[in-house]
Amino acid sequence: MQAQKNNPLHNITLEQILNYMVEQKGWEYLGSQVNINCFQSNPSIKSSLTFLRKTPWARTKVESLYLYLKRKEK
Repeated sequence: MQAQKNNPLHNITLEQILNYMVEQKGWEYLGSQVNINCFQSNPSIKSSLTFLRKTPWARTKVESLYLYLKRKEK
């Protein structure tokens, strides 16, 4: 439990992250920042979640982008 105390992603689902970023920036922005097909060609939350759950490097990029956007928001 203590290890999660300083984790900014604790209690935030991947779906919540994607929904936030799509609402704030849109698919085009996501596709330009993270070069993956599920953001560029017929994007959807469902297909993106499926890909990101199977692809650790892409998930890490998306989570990093989310944290960057949240820090910039403050």
